[in-house]
Amino acid sequence: MAERRGGDEWHRSLRLLVLLVALSLMFREADGSSSEPFYKKLSGIIIPGFASTQLRAWSVLDCPFSPLDFNPLDSVWLDTTKLLSAVNCWLKCMVLDPYNQTDHPECKSRPDSGLSAITELDPGYITGPLSSVWKEWLRWCIEFGIDANAIIAVPYDWRLSASMLEERDLYFHKLKVTFETALKLRGGPSLVLAHSLGNNVFRHFLEWLKLEIAPKHYVQWLDEHIHAYFAVGAPLLGATESVKATLSGVTFGLPIAEGTARLMYNSFGSSLWLMPFSKHCKSDNIYWKQFFEGRGSRHHKPHCDDTEFRSNYSGWPTDIINIEVPSMRGMDAYPSVAEVAEDLASNMECGRPVQMSFSAREVSDGTFFKAIEDFDPDSKRLLHQLQKYYQGDPVLNPHTPWERPPLKNIFCIYGIDSKTEVGYYFAPSGKPYPDNWIITDIIYELEGTLLSRSGNTVNGNPSAVSGDETVPYHSLSWCKTWLGSKVNITRAPQAEHDGSDVHVRLNVDHHPGEDILANMTRAPRVKYITYFEDAESIPGRRTAVWELDKANHRNIVRLPVFMRELWLQMWHDIHPDAKSKFVTKERRGPLRDVDCYWDYGKARCAWPEHCEYRYVFGDVHLGQSCRLRNSSSDLLLHYL
Repeated sequence: MAERRGGDEWHRSLRLLVLLVALSLMFREADGSSSEPFYKKLSGIIIPGFASTQLRAWSVLDCPFSPLDFNPLDSVWLDTTKLLSAVNCWLKCMVLDPYNQTDHPECKSRPDSGLSAITELDPGYITGPLSSVWKEWLRWCIEFGIDANAIIAVPYDWRLSASMLEERDLYFHKLKVTFETALKLRGGPSLVLAHSLGNNVFRHFLEWLKLEIAPKHYVQWLDEHIHAYFAVGAPLLGATESVKATLSGVTFGLPIAEGTARLMYNSFGSSLWLMPFSKHCKSDNIYWKQFFEGRGSRHHKPHCDDTEFRSNYSGWPTDIINIEVPSMRGMDAYPSVAEVAEDLASNMECGRPVQMSFSAREVSDGTFFKAIEDFDPDSKRLLHQLQKYYQGDPVLNPHTPWERPPLKNIFCIYGIDSKTEVGYYFAPSGKPYPDNWIITDIIYELEGTLLSRSGNTVNGNPSAVSGDETVPYHSLSWCKTWLGSKVNITRAPQAEHDGSDVHVRLNVDHHPGEDILANMTRAPRVKYITYFEDAESIPGRRTAVWELDKANHRNIVRLPVFMRELWLQMWHDIHPDAKSKFVTKERRGPLRDVDCYWDYGKARCAWPEHCEYRYVFGDVHLGQSCRLRNSSSDLLLHYL
């Protein structure tokens, strides 16, 4: 047994040595020298999404009636043990003042730093899988030999608006220094991986950077410091789920009441960052106004073109909000507990409720919050945040559509064809604030159709496909407008394949402002990934959109297919002998031991040219003993 174990270790060491030699020969510098592989110069900078950064206590808080107190550096988000034992104390460490975004007087929290802040928020055998975010991605990087200092996390306080991130934490100054340090340390540009809200943060950074760098050096700085930008699950036009969180609360799977979640969420300045908005409304060119008007507190309200008022639903599939409001006004609309005891429901019936509908534009410009101001106390606070931190942001009004940033390589990656919420029906619940609204119906999009939770008929303009369970397709697919007039489309299975089920269409016409669809045949029960690629419209710039069937918004960064495709594209990009602009999709063989499996029909390991049966002590099934051959590194050469 000891001899077999020693032999397995020798084979594993030999295989690793062969792989390292192959990689060292493969990844040469672009100038042809072999002194320093070019891939060793790249850095990966990760910008996490909403609620994906660990927050730690930065004060001492004595929690009565609980043996668990909060001490400096204790986990706040996410520590379910303290949440369950002392929810009131936990809330004090989480909520912010809705008007000035300061901490609670008794507790202060700050974002953690380093990779540990974004890998697993609440380690444990129960909560671990639920709170794991970038852990699998880092594991993949380690398995392929990426240096420890090549992956840099830039966590932030996701409770704050963009302007407060800079004002309180100098976040964008630190992010600029991070890019410059990575370039100086490793000698090459960085790859930016942003997920969900992280894309909004990165957008604000690019606009902020315009005001920090001389205009003629702006694009030069981007070319020197950023090789590629991977926008993963980007809510480029907002997400309807943020409306639900604002009016009724979203618990994120935590054991708290929805009303408690609503109180917490609406105290955050970031609560409005993901509000849906219209693609037809644009703001002033703030970049040039800074030179003539200074950075004053001038509000930058969007200006909508005629299309916004001629079309229905602001271009979205349906109205975002349909709400019933009682005819009475004043504080009685959100009563205290004592007032509820006086038969509030019968009082509401004295006046006939009014049904009102609001589009994405009316949500983002504050029309909706003004309409319910007499019926909900949060409306005044949210209007204050909207005017101060969004319309009054000196850098950017984020409720305006994003044009393609001047980066060399952009890859927009998201999931499609999942059941996604696109609209809500609200009504008074008869309960006191914060539970004074109840959702009476939900509108979903699913594979080109609109349907309701109640089964009622839904009128609207459904997209050809649906979103990723969290962000509607209308918002995710906005980056398709960054593609040029001629687009190459490829559809391939997500699983390893030999190329027989790959479909390609070249030079497909793409009209500005319109969606572009694959219109290719599909095999039943097969998950595909569809690539829309353009490297000709802008000289020296590439734009690609990857649509992954059934990829969930929160889990997409953990999907093996996402990590595999990103990895292959980067290998292709940094090789000096690459013949095409994008990595080939002709076939996908196994890249790791876990990609090999046992073919029971043929009684052997699948992909025999790349995988072999090699038992290692501790294997419990045949598939686990299928491992890559030592010569499997030759497969990488195929993707050039």
